[in-house]
Amino acid sequence: MFESFYGLARSPFSRDMPTKELYESVMLEETLGRLEYAAQRQWFAVVTGDCGTGKTTTIRRFAEGLNPAKFKVLYVSDSKLTPRHFYKGLLEQLGCESKFYRGDAKRQLHREIELMRGIHRLQPVVVVDEAHLLDREMLEEVRFLLNFKMDAQSPMALILVGQSELWDRLNLQAYAAIRQRIDLQCKLPHFDRAQTGEYIRRHMTYAGTEHDIFTDGAIDDIFRFSSGAARLINKVCTHALIYGAQNKHRIIDDHMVKRVIQGELS
Repeated sequence: MFESFYGLARSPFSRDMPTKELYESVMLEETLGRLEYAAQRQWFAVVTGDCGTGKTTTIRRFAEGLNPAKFKVLYVSDSKLTPRHFYKGLLEQLGCESKFYRGDAKRQLHREIELMRGIHRLQPVVVVDEAHLLDREMLEEVRFLLNFKMDAQSPMALILVGQSELWDRLNLQAYAAIRQRIDLQCKLPHFDRAQTGEYIRRHMTYAGTEHDIFTDGAIDDIFRFSSGAARLINKVCTHALIYGAQNKHRIIDDHMVKRVIQGELS
């Protein structure tokens, strides 16, 4: 509804924004480079960040940036993930019907991966999202999954993605064996004030605006409300644009942002 009022060709803060159009912070560029290296080396990586810092978006950008002639991305996201369903999900993405028993399914997965690497010359990259919700049995299964050919090589790149408490759990003594296997760790931070402004301007430019709609004061209040979390930036900006369009304000200032936060988002 606000797009036509502000002369926008697209919605600026939608979840389906193409990954190539995303705001590229220095940290995002660094994380993407490190994850690509992990994919090439078939490493075990862990990506963590607070709620709303763009973990899944980062992984989507990473996956879409990989060469499909060299890599096969397998993505799993399930808060109730069990070892059996883990193998079932991966095998289904490879076009196979999974064996019922866990051990059989794991051997089946290893065979399919060897075929994929040997015949199609594809390197598998397994991404497990919402990994902070995995129970101890599933995390232990991750460790066993990486045992391959007497531990001489990794059968795949494996990337666990989760909220910051995932790393807090892995730091416990009970998870020492898993932690020692991790080759790469990435922590996604919140944006600072300058990055928040750049983020908003990037998204508005993508939407088609030719001039600034949010004032510096408005961005100050958006940053204070969101603490630099991309998801909250998206939310308050969208609400502010709706409010601005309904009240015929071409420019969104700090007073309007405060009113939106207090009236709709508190």
